[in-house]
Amino acid sequence: MSRYRAASVRRPTADLMLLATVSLWALNFTVSKYILDHGFHPLAYSSIRYACAALIFAGITLAWEGSLRIARRDVPMIVLGTSVLFANQLSFVYALRFTTATTVALIFGTLPIFTALFARGSGVEQLPLRFWIAAGLSFAGVALVALGSGGNLSANLKGDVLALFGSATWAAYSVTIGPLMRRYSPFRLSAVFLLAATVALVAAGSRQLADQSFHFGALVWVGFVFAVLGPLVTTNLLWFTAIDRVGPSRASLFANLQPFLAALVALALLSEPITAVQIVGGVAIAGGIVLASRQGAVSLPAAE
Repeated sequence: MSRYRAASVRRPTADLMLLATVSLWALNFTVSKYILDHGFHPLAYSSIRYACAALIFAGITLAWEGSLRIARRDVPMIVLGTSVLFANQLSFVYALRFTTATTVALIFGTLPIFTALFARGSGVEQLPLRFWIAAGLSFAGVALVALGSGGNLSANLKGDVLALFGSATWAAYSVTIGPLMRRYSPFRLSAVFLLAATVALVAAGSRQLADQSFHFGALVWVGFVFAVLGPLVTTNLLWFTAIDRVGPSRASLFANLQPFLAALVALALLSEPITAVQIVGGVAIAGGIVLASRQGAVSLPAAE
């Protein structure tokens, strides 16, 4: 049976992992936007960031497990997951390049919808009515957060479309990697996927890397270190460990907190206002998570 067992039982540890992950993601939108606005080319930023994280994971995995080996039967899944992760990273950095960090964070609130569709379509999870109600409530909260921003969500349709594609590809990646979690640790999977994605990003961004100047202020480098160790290294471990315990659909509901947390980050770091409508939206998002937690998705047997 799938290891997404006993989803109807509350798992406080997994919930804390998901909350920490979403908090780091929310901060990453602002940090990455700042880095890109201060001279880092999008593909150069992604290539170097992924390379650093891949080396960290490879070192940890080799020290703890002694190998990065993947069985031959799983190579097609690795190739598929790498392709989706590569597309996700392209969408993310260029969405941030073309529009605001808040807009990207708000649009990423569609993640539970995409994840549920992919999970159901692939046979990973059978979704009860309660989940759809919870997802709808959370998504309504995302809409309220967006409306509370003043109604001018984005001046750049290109950035909006890329952000939506980024949400869809992250959902697809989350579902794709789920079956592999039954055979490999998050350390090994993260090392393999990040190494493979780094090769693709370096190939695609070779020109930007050649033209990149690295004369940045200290704050940019502090942000870069955070972008590697926080939302990339730490969240990979927390997110996929939580998925292994509760399933991708329930886990992804926590991602709907991201827009509200991003607004709080903007309030704290950029002195941007937060409205009463946005606060109501945050409450609705949290309500959806609570509703889903009381009875999560029903797991189906997974093929080995």
